[in-house]
Amino acid sequence: MTALLALTTYSQEKKWTLQECVQYAIDNNINIQQTELDLETAAIDRSDAIGAFLPTLNGTASNSWQTGLTQNVLTGVLETQQTRNSSFGISSGVRLINGFRNHKVLDRAELSKIAADYNIAKLKDDVALNVAVSYLQVLLARESAKVIVTQNAVTKEQILRTQELVDGGVLPRGDLLEIRATDASERQRIVAAENAVSIGLVNLAQLLNIKDFANFDIAEGEYEVQGEGILDTQADVLIETAKETRYDLKIAEQNEAIAKKDLEISKTGFYPTLDAFFNYNTRESNRSSGFNTSIDPDNPFIDSGNPIGVVGNTGDIVTSLSPNITGVDEIGPLPFIEQLYLNDGISYGLSLRVPVFNGFSVKNQVKRSEVNVMRSEFQKELAEQNLRTAVYQAYTDAKAARESYEAAKIAVESQELAYAYAKDRYDVGLTNAFDFSQSKLRYDNAQIEIARSKYDYIFRIKVLELYFGVPVTELKF
Repeated sequence: MTALLALTTYSQEKKWTLQECVQYAIDNNINIQQTELDLETAAIDRSDAIGAFLPTLNGTASNSWQTGLTQNVLTGVLETQQTRNSSFGISSGVRLINGFRNHKVLDRAELSKIAADYNIAKLKDDVALNVAVSYLQVLLARESAKVIVTQNAVTKEQILRTQELVDGGVLPRGDLLEIRATDASERQRIVAAENAVSIGLVNLAQLLNIKDFANFDIAEGEYEVQGEGILDTQADVLIETAKETRYDLKIAEQNEAIAKKDLEISKTGFYPTLDAFFNYNTRESNRSSGFNTSIDPDNPFIDSGNPIGVVGNTGDIVTSLSPNITGVDEIGPLPFIEQLYLNDGISYGLSLRVPVFNGFSVKNQVKRSEVNVMRSEFQKELAEQNLRTAVYQAYTDAKAARESYEAAKIAVESQELAYAYAKDRYDVGLTNAFDFSQSKLRYDNAQIEIARSKYDYIFRIKVLELYFGVPVTELKF
């Protein structure tokens, strides 16, 4: 319980900096985690490609029972029998020639891994920019709320001051009503500003995949404009640098390389394939291995009665002798291991396959690959055009943001002087409440605008720095 309370207290006191938010989003973003699975898939594809170079090795085993007229596996004779037979084997094969398909598939796997790395890096950049935008929006909303709260405190003081002037007959009662209306309007704006802060924090927490919205908050540090020197770089230099560093174009280039490699792989279907193979097989059976004949040892031979010739002098007929068989015994099956040893055999050789006609399948696959190559070339060209446009737009936006920020600084100084002048005149009854309220509103808006233009300028510079090759984790705010 104590640990849980401590964790809750820490969560409530934790103030997230922009760098912490960016890093946390990169580490926990679901889209990034999904894309990282593509990297694992690419590694598996590479393992498959390497495995294609290795020989295969498989073992087989079978055990069967047969009844009726079947071949005796030991004698080769057809017999009416009931028998059990077992067979075992090992086979191995390796592809020797296939138009270098295996090499090309391995090359493609390497390209896919690089493309997956680029996709992850691009997604991290996108997530970081989205987090930065959301973070700066919260800062702007909070800054706007502070301005309105501060000015509302001044308005409340003016209500008291106006009440005194009205009571003294210096100002009409309508001025008091005008100031009170201004107070009510500012309180509405405070509620809207605080709501904007809450919504901004919720949106930022969602980007970070943080579910405890209620206790999520960001640090209120001072964020100054840094890296303005990048605007002194020519737009063409930024564009050329972006071509070398941005992942958008690298991904398109990698996809083009993959498409060309797919074309090479599809063309290997026109080439013959040569395989080497080796097989080892053996068998055993429960059938008898033969018969054992018993002969009378005392009288091993008897007259068979079959004439084989005639004695010339006497004319006697000569008959053959035959073994005096006293019995025939069936010999049982040989021992299991001995049968495997006696009945084994091997086969080995080469197998050549030459493609002649396969229903245009290979030819059509080559055509599809050629179309994909052309498509990837167009996509690369489009990515380059989009990158050029995006960099130039970012460069123009950053310059405009700088001018807007400089103008806002001048405006807030002018409005501050105008407000101070209007306040002095109002305090002595030389101006009415409406004119004073309008001057105060313009000053409030000028303060809000300088905060908005400042954070917008900061963001625009960071976008340019990304295009200039600064890693997202090294951006300084």
